[in-house]
Amino acid sequence: MRIDPNAVAQPLLESSRSGSQSPASASTRSSVGNSLGEDQAEVSGIQVQVQALAAQASQLPETRQEKVNALRQAVLDGSYQPSSTQVAEGLFTHMAVKAA
Repeated sequence: MRIDPNAVAQPLLESSRSGSQSPASASTRSSVGNSLGEDQAEVSGIQVQVQALAAQASQLPETRQEKVNALRQAVLDGSYQPSSTQVAEGLFTHMAVKAA
């Protein structure tokens, strides 16, 4: 038998399948047939979490680009001189966030 890599795959029609159906597809068809005219929706737990996180993110303050640029320039100029306490607190905060 020779396989042609340029040949287009033919879709398998529902009627040409063998008589065995998966239980899931059979139950889906029967439930659709029994509940015509009724719409149902399920929201997964992940979707609820995504919506909650999106709501939290929308309440966060926006980054003010002018402040970021001023700090960046101060670091480049060498005029930004944080205290050792500020550096230590920043390191511990960063380490605590990564550990969580």
